[in-house]
Amino acid sequence: MGHARYTYRLRVSSTARAALVAEWDRCRWVWNECVAKSRAVHLHNKATGQKATCGPAQLDRMLTEARVRTPWLRAGSSVPQQQVIRDFGRSRAKAHKDVRGRLPMARRAGMPKHKRKREALASLNYTKRGFRLKDGCLRLAGGIVVAVVWSRELPAEPSSVRVYQDSLGHWYASFVVPARVEPLPETGRVVGVDWGVRATATTTSDDHDLAHAGHGRKAQAKLCRYDRMVARRRPKKGRPASKGYCEAKRLRAKSYKKVARQREDTGRKWAKKIVLDHDAVAVEDFRPKFLSRTTMARKAADAVIGATKTALIEMGRKHGRDIRLVHPAYTTMDCAHCDARAKHALPLGERTYTCTTCKTSSPRDKNSARVMLVRAGLNPAGADGARPPGALLQKAA
Repeated sequence: MGHARYTYRLRVSSTARAALVAEWDRCRWVWNECVAKSRAVHLHNKATGQKATCGPAQLDRMLTEARVRTPWLRAGSSVPQQQVIRDFGRSRAKAHKDVRGRLPMARRAGMPKHKRKREALASLNYTKRGFRLKDGCLRLAGGIVVAVVWSRELPAEPSSVRVYQDSLGHWYASFVVPARVEPLPETGRVVGVDWGVRATATTTSDDHDLAHAGHGRKAQAKLCRYDRMVARRRPKKGRPASKGYCEAKRLRAKSYKKVARQREDTGRKWAKKIVLDHDAVAVEDFRPKFLSRTTMARKAADAVIGATKTALIEMGRKHGRDIRLVHPAYTTMDCAHCDARAKHALPLGERTYTCTTCKTSSPRDKNSARVMLVRAGLNPAGADGARPPGALLQKAA
């Protein structure tokens, strides 16, 4: 059984806010110590040729010794501090997998870095023994009590919670609960999804295409204005921030937050519609990270393909639908009707795909969406109620 997250807004008093900030200062210190020790071990191994380790056991021992000799650290709960070590281990393992052997550890892109007080946002993780729910409030280890805005019912007893602060200074609690499948009635239909930049998602059904909403483009003037305002009021190094600078940062963060919520809302509503109307979905397993290095970077970021794909997968799992990920290689070169492959890749400006074998012509993205169905092993006839041309010949062959 999988897990799901349920996030709620917190009403934090001044006393609880001060306690949460102090707890975050301790956790941030633990993180920075883990980074420093990991780098020191790496430099020592490089100089001596040894293979000393800096795993969770060594970091746990470091935390125990630090709590013994440091009253300030011992004043906080050990639960979030231990979870910091677990998060550090996962972050370092992921960075090792992404950039293995390219640069020294201290210089690798994506490796864990120090968290600065003015830049890092608070994030505290508590396991089951570090929190409890009582009288509608969240009681954290260390005597911290915060009120939860229960916008919806929590479906089950949570196993962990993450208390964090966003860029606007608002506090949230994200509970992890066992995922429950909410089955939907069968429709007998399937759909293929192809990701793009001109349209965020093109499907085999014309009624379910997701046009590029352009929320970031619509708010571009306001965002640029606040960016310039922050740049003009930025204090010099070593000088305290002015009231105007803090206000400009707040306005900028508020605008960016609104755009992010609009994108998330658009993606979730589209995913819900896809899942309601189809039993199985063939999704292109597209990773849009490479688009950040192209001229389409800004438009691709505004389309949030990755977040929309995640929303579709999570919505399908929630309602028990069959979600199949398809490798994106050659999806724009293959013909969905006769399975022939073009000899050359189509340029981006050519939006119509014409097969040189069966002479079938169709919009480029529509053809790719149907290729998803074929590769996923789903019956393309369930997409629009008709068997595609050449299917009988291919089956007979």
